[in-house]
Amino acid sequence: MTTLLAAFDWTALLWLAALWALAVWVALRLLDALFPPLRRGGETEVAASPAQPALRRPRFIPAATTAPAAPPSLHFWRANTRLISALLLVWAAAVFLPPLLAPWLNQFVVFGFPLGYYATAQGALVVFLALIWGYIWRAGRLGQQFGGVRSVAPGGTRLVFVLFFAWFALLGLGLVLLERVTAITTSGIGWLLLVVTITIYAVIGITNRASSLDDYFVAGRRIPAFFNGLAIGADWMSAASFISMAGTLWLLGYEGLAYIVGWTGGYVLLALLLAPYLRIFGQYTVPDFIAARYEGNAARLTAATIGIAISFTYLTAQVTGVGIIMSRFLGVNYLGGVLLGLGAVLFCSFLGGMRAITWTQVAQCVVLLIAYLVPVTMLSMREMNSLLPQLSYGGVFEQIATLEAAQGITKAYAEPFNDWTPANFVALILCLMLGTAGMPHILMRFYTVPDTPAARRSVGWAMLFICLLYFTAPAYAAFARLEVLQHVAGQPINAMPTWVTEWAGAGLLTIQDTNGDGVLQFGELRIDPDLVVLATPEMAGLPDAVAALVAAGGLAAALSTADGLLMVIAAALSHDLYNRALKQGGTPRNRLIFGRTMIFVAAVAAALVATRRFAIIVQLVAWAFSFAAATFFPVLVLGIFWRRANGRGAVAGMIAGLVATLTYMLLNGRDPAFNLLGITNAAAGVFGVTANFLVTIVVSLCTAPPPAEAVALVDRLRQP
Repeated sequence: MTTLLAAFDWTALLWLAALWALAVWVALRLLDALFPPLRRGGETEVAASPAQPALRRPRFIPAATTAPAAPPSLHFWRANTRLISALLLVWAAAVFLPPLLAPWLNQFVVFGFPLGYYATAQGALVVFLALIWGYIWRAGRLGQQFGGVRSVAPGGTRLVFVLFFAWFALLGLGLVLLERVTAITTSGIGWLLLVVTITIYAVIGITNRASSLDDYFVAGRRIPAFFNGLAIGADWMSAASFISMAGTLWLLGYEGLAYIVGWTGGYVLLALLLAPYLRIFGQYTVPDFIAARYEGNAARLTAATIGIAISFTYLTAQVTGVGIIMSRFLGVNYLGGVLLGLGAVLFCSFLGGMRAITWTQVAQCVVLLIAYLVPVTMLSMREMNSLLPQLSYGGVFEQIATLEAAQGITKAYAEPFNDWTPANFVALILCLMLGTAGMPHILMRFYTVPDTPAARRSVGWAMLFICLLYFTAPAYAAFARLEVLQHVAGQPINAMPTWVTEWAGAGLLTIQDTNGDGVLQFGELRIDPDLVVLATPEMAGLPDAVAALVAAGGLAAALSTADGLLMVIAAALSHDLYNRALKQGGTPRNRLIFGRTMIFVAAVAAALVATRRFAIIVQLVAWAFSFAAATFFPVLVLGIFWRRANGRGAVAGMIAGLVATLTYMLLNGRDPAFNLLGITNAAAGVFGVTANFLVTIVVSLCTAPPPAEAVALVDRLRQP
């Protein structure tokens, strides 16, 4: 019977996947016939130099780097590096001092907050924001002083953004009113809201369909900094940020703050070390830069392959989030939810490339921020009589401590290092920060703005929007923990709230009465971190429309990041591998067809892998960041700040970083007792980063210096 059932399940799975693929293919072919500009429009791209030197293997060097480079402004570069060094010292203090001093700082309570907890949770973010905007202002002044480029960013009205924000807020209010005056079900509200938002994304994607390769890969390089910041924010605030981060805080307490510090501190590194220089370089992808700086196809192939692996790991996490949301709020099974969500992704990324994705992500950023802020603000009003949960949630820490003591919980929520060693905490922060600065789908976004000042400002705007959510996540976790301790723990098991039963059916919550007393103890409750944000409106008894709003926000977060990741995979396969490394000179039409095909294949593959639910979303994302930190970050930074780095060193360094990270991940994942200083597999990238830097430097010094054109590229990047 078991064998027959398993065979039946696999047959049904294959049939469902085939039908979904056929339906999406037919829909996309119809849209392709109705909207043909991409096939017929002007298909241009940044041209390679006609004077490109003959090599034993094909190599792409941008036109601007083959001409004799102007001598770099040494005064500008020295002033810039001094500024960067000073800001990095402040950044390091904000990252490492609060965790190291947290046990001592927690002895002091300010407005209800244990000071060590608050300094890490939100104090570090304030410092990061100040550092980024301070650098934007000062670097702009230095650029003007030494004759740098003045921004020619196109004026993009922000009225559309304001109007859309107001419209979506009114839509949420309208759904609350609709729920009160009609008998509409939770599932009905969920379907209505999700259909409306997905329709908006599809319309934006279709109407912004790309008409050239520049539009398809880099949105024509015309995106204003403000809107690029919104798009980066949506691209960044993935299912891990929206769904899992507060849940991880709920589960781990202080240790979960490593994700907040790591995922925001990396933007300081982006602003100071990478974003402006990648925009000066131009072109389409991160492997484009690595190929130009590190002498050709070996570096390009290595970078493109690694980029695909990183993006696919991250994409799988987003697909998992889509499946959870769809299955819970639309009443479909997990696999059906995955397939529906990926169909929505393909409407944008398949047709319009980066141009359509950018403007869709602007809308998705609005949706996910409103959806995240509304329920926690309502909870703050009810519990603390405050509209600012980010400042008022300290008032629940004392209640949480009292309820935990009553439940016999010895690991206090705000106390550091109950579950992790300090070394693991710091290692994970480093992996997430360096991975942020090396994440391909974020780095690509800096090619979409018109100039270097706009690239810097994009980071500032992105950080501002990201902080709106990251400032709020600790409050979300604290209020959710209070709800569970008050209304679930210590209650009779046969009288659990309705939401407990419903989420248990979704497989994200389990209850086990280990002592047989019929009363649920906190330790007998197992809640998946992916549940907390989605279930909090139901925990707190908020209107069903609010729960549906949260589902729409989680879907927006997952879809926006999935769009960007699919674009990286498509660009790596069609531009870097197909056109640059394997078949140079392919026609734009063939490259677009190949890229679209790869988007479709990657989406289906991610769906199949996501059905296995290998790990919680935040765990999958942490792995992707470890890979990015261990491979891309060292060679990008050395490529800009160290002229002597060469191609052999970079290729050897990327491979060494990847192997070191993967080896530690596998060994620790198989046997957690195998570890160094308590560092877990999620932070394995810290070993890969070290290996990459060392190998790149040693191999570069032991082999021939880079060619003149690579040095000329470095000089060009250092111009004001």
